[in-house]
Amino acid sequence: MKVKTTAALTLTATMISTPAFAEQLWSDFSLSYLKGSDYEVGDPDRQVVTVEHASGHNWGDTFFFMDRLKSDNGDTETYFELAPRLSLGYLTDSNLSFGPVKDVYLAGTWESGEGFDNYLTGVGVSLDVPGFQYFNANIYHVSNDTTDDNEQLTLTWGLPFNLGSAELLYDGFIDWSTSGSNLETEMNFTSQLKWNVGKVMGTKSPVYVGLEYAYWNNKFGIDGVDERNPALLVKWHF
Repeated sequence: MKVKTTAALTLTATMISTPAFAEQLWSDFSLSYLKGSDYEVGDPDRQVVTVEHASGHNWGDTFFFMDRLKSDNGDTETYFELAPRLSLGYLTDSNLSFGPVKDVYLAGTWESGEGFDNYLTGVGVSLDVPGFQYFNANIYHVSNDTTDDNEQLTLTWGLPFNLGSAELLYDGFIDWSTSGSNLETEMNFTSQLKWNVGKVMGTKSPVYVGLEYAYWNNKFGIDGVDERNPALLVKWHF
């Protein structure tokens, strides 16, 4: 475990040691509820409550979420991810933008669930893609707790758009990871299409209703376990 956590601890220590004039540029906190009936690995019927927090700083950005899952058969599970990125432009006091690339980052993620902790370390970029609120790409080496280590490409995006007076948001992620002796190549394409009913309700922050769809091949690296799971979604930003 000590070997696996070294890179993650180094990245965290580097962030802590950034200058005291570090500035927060934006932050977002949300609470969401999902209900789906086509989950793979375990009970197919589950409800999920998710807490999320994201923030942007002059030194980089952070993303955290925690899922609390409850199956219809009574099983419960907690899973979280903490994903900080440290701007190399900030660290070197240089402008690293080129083409569509706005900045380059040292990227890390801590994944923790029932009986495992995985640590991801790598590099990432934020991209300027017309129409998108954000578009990020990260490449990681993954130190897995219970399977072989592997590599992973992660894309995340947010695309706001309007249909008449309705405000909608299409966001999500793609994780693609390599295989090993005890896990298969894995691809998780999960996205959400959401309508901001908060505008109709008169709330200051968005309140979304919509649909999440998970298109997941070889879930958890298990050969032939493919999930196709639509889930009803309510998400409240504060």
